[in-house]
Amino acid sequence: MIMIIGPVGAGKTSLMNAINQNCLKTEKTQSICFDGGMIDTPGEYAQIPRFYGALMVTATQAKLVIMVQDSTNFRISLPPGFAGMFPRPVIGVITKIDVVGSDHVKAQNYLKQAGVKEPYFFVSAKSGAGITQLTNYLMERGCK
Repeated sequence: MIMIIGPVGAGKTSLMNAINQNCLKTEKTQSICFDGGMIDTPGEYAQIPRFYGALMVTATQAKLVIMVQDSTNFRISLPPGFAGMFPRPVIGVITKIDVVGSDHVKAQNYLKQAGVKEPYFFVSAKSGAGITQLTNYLMERGCK
């Protein structure tokens, strides 16, 4: 089981659909959802401290946590050291790399500030760029 967390609009559900090769229309995640061996979380849970407990408890059901950062979002959305509260390994995924004006370096730095250590994966759920590398990594670790 893999848990995906990140701020509102980071592309968590689109990433989950791309990993699962699911062509369903992406809609706003309203609550924690379990689907296809993955846990999708609302962005508000990563941005509002009163929801942190729900994320920590849910993470105990996961083997790995994917923390997502939108490469077009230039605001710090995750607090420093945020990844350290999870009882599972955390990897970083930078999304929307195919969008004009995206900044991969800044997005990676935001994940570093949040406490996410390597590896980092740069992906586009829309074009499929980087999804194979991420999926292979997950399969090698028995997460998919």
